[in-house]
Amino acid sequence: MDVLLDGLVEAWRLLVGGDADTWEITALTLRVSLTATAVALVLGVPLGAVVALTRFRGRRVVLAAANTGLGLPPVVIGLFVTVLLWRSGPLGAFELLYTPTAMIVAQAAIATPVVVALATVALHQVDPDFLVQMQGLGATRGRALLALFGEARLPLLAAAMAAFGAVVSEVGAAQMVGGNLAGETRVLTTAAVLATSRGDFALAIAFGMILLLIAFAVNLVLTLAHHREPARP
Repeated sequence: MDVLLDGLVEAWRLLVGGDADTWEITALTLRVSLTATAVALVLGVPLGAVVALTRFRGRRVVLAAANTGLGLPPVVIGLFVTVLLWRSGPLGAFELLYTPTAMIVAQAAIATPVVVALATVALHQVDPDFLVQMQGLGATRGRALLALFGEARLPLLAAAMAAFGAVVSEVGAAQMVGGNLAGETRVLTTAAVLATSRGDFALAIAFGMILLLIAFAVNLVLTLAHHREPARP
């Protein structure tokens, strides 16, 4: 119990006291995870729309692969990305391994299947005649699709939050492709693991508390979006 209390005190000291290393680690955590989530949305939402709205050979295989990705261990993704970015690997010439870019690639690979699977479900819930009705009213297919996304905005927001939650809390891939280098690729999860391995449990708990604060902020945004009352005339 004393260790937990010490961790809470340490978290408060690091944040309120303006510890430069802690703020740098927190900023990198947010930058990497938010960028990876954005990439996953750019790739995953259109693919989810294709799976939800069209019929093609292999559709069920794509959906099954996306659903499998929901439970795929991040360390497996980290292994594949490491092999791709290794010096002798296909992308080794770009020298991306042990950089924030490599971490973004790995986290985007983790988050994209989450977005595809949840976006597919979200778009399935909209009236199947919605696109036909919109086009019947004179909307172009592009505008009809934008309206469709608007109808499914809350489930799509949930998909974005789930994707962010999946990457901001993972440690395996971040450790493998980032290397946990101080001042370069150290994020909150890998910093907590390092502090634990050194027996500095108070510091590890402090990093964990900061992660919880980030998770709470994200879930608060989602909750407010779901329960926001429509504007009255």
